Amino acid sequence: MLLLPALQHPDARFWRKHAPASYRVRVETTQGAILLEIHRDWAPIGADRFYNLVRAGFYDDSRFFRVTPRFAQFGIPGDPSIAAVWRARAFPDDPVRQSNTRGRFAFAMTGPNARTTQIYICKEDMLSQDQDGFAPLGSVVEGMDVVDRLYAGYGESAGGGMRAGKQGRIFAEGNQHLDRDFPDLDKLLRARIVR
Repeated sequence: MLLLPALQHPDARFWRKHAPASYRVRVETTQGAILLEIHRDWAPIGADRFYNLVRAGFYDDSRFFRVTPRFAQFGIPGDPSIAAVWRARAFPDDPVRQSNTRGRFAFAMTGPNARTTQIYICKEDMLSQDQDGFAPLGSVVEGMDVVDRLYAGYGESAGGGMRAGKQGRIFAEGNQHLDRDFPDLDKLLRARIVR
């Protein structure tokens, strides 16, 4: 359920809606469902961004393009025209109020105030992320077994870190590139806010 007008206009009023104090997001994948619980008091700016991205269908039909033994990452749209709009739409950091322990998730970033749309889920404790300013906004409350099953055979080669320069083709070609060159990646079919 992509809301294309909103996704093509990141300055629209749609994006200024605050998230509830807590909310849940059901992420359907090719391995099963993951249920995320977000707490606005943990990271209010991040919680609002994620809430609105999910409301707009931003993550639908995308890929878990970076899966390692430590984490699973998603958040580049499969449609290059949408990816181009959001690639550099950074938003300010939240203070780190929770730790990056197994099952927690946060926005990926390259440095201060550089978060955009990419999310990583910790598959193990990653406490060094706390010192580097990665602010968790929630936890997996159901489906960590699904996260653990996401295909990790490509490691960093499909879409290594933002700093590694391996994401350019994902932004330029989207799912077409990933499905052709990395066909075993698991898909994020849809993400929806659930009551």
